Amino acid sequence: MSEIFASAGEGRALKLVSKADAAGLVDALPDDLKLLASGFKGQAGQIVLWPPGRDCSAWLGIGEGKDVFALGAAALKLPEGDWAISNLPDAWDPTLAMTAWGLGGYGFNKFKKASRKPARLAPLKGADADEAEAIVASVSLTRDLVNTPADLMGPEGLEAAFRNLADAYGAHVSVIRGDDLLAQNYPMIHAVGRAAAEAPRLLELEWGDENHPRLALVGKGVCFDTGGLDLKAAQFMRLMKKDMGGAANAMGLAKMIMAARLPVRLHLLVPAVENAVGAGAFRPGDVLTSRKGLTVEVDNTDAEGRLVLADALARATEHEVDFLLDFATLTGAARVALGPEVAPFYTDDDMLAADLSAAALKVADPLWRMPLWDGYETDIDGDISDIVNSTAMPMAGSITAALFLRRFVDDAAWMHFDIFAWNPKERPGRPKGGDMHAARAVYQMLKERFQD
Repeated sequence: MSEIFASAGEGRALKLVSKADAAGLVDALPDDLKLLASGFKGQAGQIVLWPPGRDCSAWLGIGEGKDVFALGAAALKLPEGDWAISNLPDAWDPTLAMTAWGLGGYGFNKFKKASRKPARLAPLKGADADEAEAIVASVSLTRDLVNTPADLMGPEGLEAAFRNLADAYGAHVSVIRGDDLLAQNYPMIHAVGRAAAEAPRLLELEWGDENHPRLALVGKGVCFDTGGLDLKAAQFMRLMKKDMGGAANAMGLAKMIMAARLPVRLHLLVPAVENAVGAGAFRPGDVLTSRKGLTVEVDNTDAEGRLVLADALARATEHEVDFLLDFATLTGAARVALGPEVAPFYTDDDMLAADLSAAALKVADPLWRMPLWDGYETDIDGDISDIVNSTAMPMAGSITAALFLRRFVDDAAWMHFDIFAWNPKERPGRPKGGDMHAARAVYQMLKERFQD
């Protein structure tokens, strides 16, 4: 028995109630029970607990019945113990339903003891409970990494977590750190991280059969971002422990891939740095020569994520890669465009985009394709360098950042995800704090392409 799923199909009965059915069910109650259901309208996450003798022990509101993540509210609202659902809506995938429940039971308890254990869900008919548990564990890893403060999750802490992930699946790890980055030609990773107390580094993981299709995942690992000499205002710096959310998402996705033993040759790359202020900090106006050989003028030191990603992307394409994906908490412009709940992605590959969009709908992981608009290419051209890391144009910031990265991926089948990696408010199955965005959809797409 796991902490979140029961081992058998038995438990107290839980009835799922939609908004459309709630009024009729409440009206049909005997008078002595109507008071218990006072205010129950079937809204997502509403709970009614019933005394013994009823045909079920509780009702759970599921709203319109369209969002399987309504089940996420149950794990920490129902009393501890085992629960069983018999009336899952036909349109809901049972494995995804178990996943939603499990994700609702997550808590970050590193510094504050949990007040309770989550309620456990009995396996649903037709569900792959092992798959659901593996996905919950992978998302929980991502959430834990993002939620951990930067004093513990700096480049050294992220490297330790990276090695733990590799050890769990027998993967090979290599690390280049400090001035060795210069010696081995990762100048932009070095420049961004050189002012911090913990040395910058490039983390690489290799796993799987060399004869399988090569999948490269790159995650932005800026463990804290002050903005550098272009210092952020306090209100924008407060959440910058999450600026390694791209790395956390890539690592969570890698965990899902390795747990499922998908037939791919996985190459995971994380440039792990802190963008700190100090005597060694890189400056606005500096010109950096990237691993690829392109020169980059630093217009803004707070546009550092694309610099470290560029060196890592160049490294990834030195192999003949079949798929190249990067995850990054890259721009505020992406949040202005789509808010915190929908992850924008970029690709020139229409088939990849269509497959990913279909997969995202299947697993309720909302995404939206954004344009790699060639008309903005000239905005990243430099006057004294090949390109600049930030444009003078105050619009289309997410697009121009994606165009910057595209200069470093050659002809690979590439997708870029400009994610938030954070939930600013509590929602069923999606607690406030760090989260996985887009990676579950990518995993679903990869399963459909590669799983035997």
